Amino acid sequence: MAQPGKRRALLDGALTVFGREGYTGASIDAIAAEAAVSSRTIYNHFGDKAGLFQAVIEDSTQRVADAQVGIIEGYLRKVTDIEADLIDFGVALIRHGWGDFADHAALIRRVDAESQHVPPAAIDAWRENGPRRVVRALAAALTRLTEEGLLDIEDADLAASHLMVLVSGAVPFRHGIVAIGTTDLEKGVRTGVRVFLYGYSTKARGERD
Repeated sequence: MAQPGKRRALLDGALTVFGREGYTGASIDAIAAEAAVSSRTIYNHFGDKAGLFQAVIEDSTQRVADAQVGIIEGYLRKVTDIEADLIDFGVALIRHGWGDFADHAALIRRVDAESQHVPPAAIDAWRENGPRRVVRALAAALTRLTEEGLLDIEDADLAASHLMVLVSGAVPFRHGIVAIGTTDLEKGVRTGVRVFLYGYSTKARGERD
């Protein structure tokens, strides 16, 4: 088993190379050079490129999902103004839950582009421990807000997916980095939140009825 520091260097170096070169284009030699270790060290600890890639995507996905779940819990555990708090949550999610992880974003773009060549187990690990885990956490938060009478939601998983799409849809990313300033970011998130509340707030439901 690799020492913690060496393993971290290996995973970080591999994440950079896989995000830049893709799964098929990345070589063990290039990853070893990026991580400043020998190729033999990689083979000894991960077996082959598929094993290394599996470890990289699991590690990176967990770190991103941990950050995003932390944002959900931090911003939505106690809500006093549903619109303002959802906007604050959306801005934090984009700025820090996604924008702070450009290397992971690059990796996932490569996974999408090379899905036919990426080991299926790696894709399954990413989906289950990343997007699906985050949606489940957000669905739990929205369920609490429904129980508190702030939202009117029947399918929390669907509503969580809607909210994720709406707060991020108007925000451009470039190489995994938010490509607009704070003012435009807040404007885009605010628009998405208001659309979400039009469909799911108890106040809007009453006005429509």
